[in-house]
Amino acid sequence: MPSPVEIEALLLSLRVAAVAVAGALPLAVLAGFVLARLPFPGKTLLDGLVHLPLVLPPVVIGYLLLITFGTRAPVGGWLLETFGIRLVFDWTGAALAAGVVCFPFLVRAIRLSLEAADPALEAAARTLGAGRGDVFMSITLPLMLPGVVAGAITAFAAALGEFGAIITFVSNIPGETRTLPLAIYTALQTPGGETAAARLAGLSIALALAGLILSEVAARRIRRGIGR
Repeated sequence: MPSPVEIEALLLSLRVAAVAVAGALPLAVLAGFVLARLPFPGKTLLDGLVHLPLVLPPVVIGYLLLITFGTRAPVGGWLLETFGIRLVFDWTGAALAAGVVCFPFLVRAIRLSLEAADPALEAAARTLGAGRGDVFMSITLPLMLPGVVAGAITAFAAALGEFGAIITFVSNIPGETRTLPLAIYTALQTPGGETAAARLAGLSIALALAGLILSEVAARRIRRGIGR
């Protein structure tokens, strides 16, 4: 049976991952739409910046967040003084770090879903007099829905497993920032903690596998539902 500390780490991981995906999703929809549908100078550069977290070491991401959102950093100091918001050493900072890491997964899935759709459908709607907002809500958004759902589930699984960015940015604080991967690391550093580490690792593998399967199943069902 998992100990209360392990259950606490699991619940914190679920909360961090949920907030990370929810916070990243609106920006991911916008970025996916821009990259899939709008031609503009510098598009390749934007595409590279969006996908940069996929190739950067997570520790680098955590370091960049620390020098940006730390209490003595420009943005972090302003947030603390103006709104009393402190991200560093707090679970909300863990959610921010996880959101940055999982952002490319969302954008990529949304972009691929939209690029696979026929843009003539949107053009036809505009020809019939629909405004850009109406076209986006009634045509574009449903077309990207399989990518939104699949990307959100995959990003959630990725956020559950994030380690480097979180421990670098918000440290490893029990009950506050110690997510499931950090709990595994802590168990491995504790004498006699191999059993707990194995149990937590098995749980992480099960959650990741379930997320990948659910992502594929959900995307297929939505595609069938909208006739694609």
